[in-house]
Amino acid sequence: MDRNEIEVLKKESEYHLVNELLPFWVTRMTDNINGGYITHFDKNGKDSGEDEKSLIAQTRSVYTLSSAHRAGYGEGKLAGMARHGVDFLLDRMWDKEYGGFYWMMDRKGNVKIDKKIIYGHSFAIYSLSEYTLATGDPRGIEYAEKVFDLLQKYCVDSMYGGYWEMFHRDWTLCGPGSQGGDRKTLDVHMHLMEAFTTLYECTGKDVHRRKLLEDIDLLLNRLIHPVYKTGIPQFFKDWTVAPQIKFDIIWGWDRFSEDGQKGNATDNTCYGHNIEFAWLLIHALKILKIDPLQYSDLFRTIFDHTINNGIDYEFGGVFVEGPHSGGVYDREKEFWQQAEALIGLLDAFKMFGDERYWMAYKNVHRFVHDKMVNKGVGEWWPLMTRRGEPIWTHMSHSWKVNYHTVRSMVQSIKRLNELLSDTV
Repeated sequence: MDRNEIEVLKKESEYHLVNELLPFWVTRMTDNINGGYITHFDKNGKDSGEDEKSLIAQTRSVYTLSSAHRAGYGEGKLAGMARHGVDFLLDRMWDKEYGGFYWMMDRKGNVKIDKKIIYGHSFAIYSLSEYTLATGDPRGIEYAEKVFDLLQKYCVDSMYGGYWEMFHRDWTLCGPGSQGGDRKTLDVHMHLMEAFTTLYECTGKDVHRRKLLEDIDLLLNRLIHPVYKTGIPQFFKDWTVAPQIKFDIIWGWDRFSEDGQKGNATDNTCYGHNIEFAWLLIHALKILKIDPLQYSDLFRTIFDHTINNGIDYEFGGVFVEGPHSGGVYDREKEFWQQAEALIGLLDAFKMFGDERYWMAYKNVHRFVHDKMVNKGVGEWWPLMTRRGEPIWTHMSHSWKVNYHTVRSMVQSIKRLNELLSDTV
């Protein structure tokens, strides 16, 4: 690794972010008729006409615009676009009777699904905290704290720890099985760590610090494999590992077989989640003013498992998943896993100075920029074959919006600049 090499990769990322990725969203996402954002686009970047606005897509879009503005992009325009999304969230998606946000609206802002899904509420906390940090608008943190308080009131499992995840509109717990009322997941608790980190960064309140530390402790001692330090996807209420199933309302339709269950429903780990967890934890520890090197053995284990099993050294990019002990079940390439690996591998190299992590970063960087970016359109293909041929061709829907791709570029550029400063 040399300074010129870092500079070249940084400039490539900057060009993509400023000239392709952000323009893709800035020019087409704002719904000036109904409020909020349009988030369904086909392979050519044209509005697909899908009649829905999901909590996950609206909040993630607020985060994207806010974080990019906070990082210095957009010449001030992104702050106004973020405010537009916050207006829709607070005016149309907030449940004024029971509190919390509805899961799904139509384009005009009518409720389609009124359930309270904690996955979505984690992103409400994350995005609204980031929005206040970026713009100073107090409404963001006001509602982020309201959501946090609702989670403590209704969702905490006071017997076994952690958070229940699937609720009806009035915050009564959903039923078992595919309704998800008896399950706890890595996904939710990892994103709550992400949310509580930004919430605490914004407020500095002790209660937010304590709940962040509590969630980190749970993740480290319950939700990752005791030996391999890989993420375990699903659990029952007492933290017994549960066979991974698809839920009725939320995520999973694009990650599971047609019969609704993984080929191996208990022994699988996601390479994207593992490396995302690592860099989010590093960030959380820094906000908490805890030296991440106190956990160096943990991070080394996660990073080594990723580069030894999750990186495709023949065709480039990050595999989807494999068993905890190592290997690969699914050799396809999902967009979000590449995005998170870029950030995590740079953190790995910054932390340990190990050239293997830098080589792995360059591998994923090249796959993304050479294969995954839809040239001439600006966004990334959602799912590709191992060789880099598109399988799914939409540019965006409720689950594939701008959060992973834009954040990946913003955070990668930040870390590449830090590496350049370190080589002066």
